[in-house]
Amino acid sequence: MADRRLWSYREIAAHIGVQTDTVRSYRKHGLMPPPDTVEHGKPLWYVETIRRWVAQRPSNRGRRGVD
Repeated sequence: MADRRLWSYREIAAHIGVQTDTVRSYRKHGLMPPPDTVEHGKPLWYVETIRRWVAQRPSNRGRRGVD
């Protein structure tokens, strides 16, 4: 069964080890997938969407996502 949890900028930032503003910048510059949904004006992504993105993105100075 797929993980249907939704992550905000904060959860994504914690997962990849960066600041929340960095994730916002990634989105602004088209460096991450579009949100899976928007609730109350806030973009949200399914965990699996982010895990796929992390697996496909180029290494960022040796940083790796954590579970």
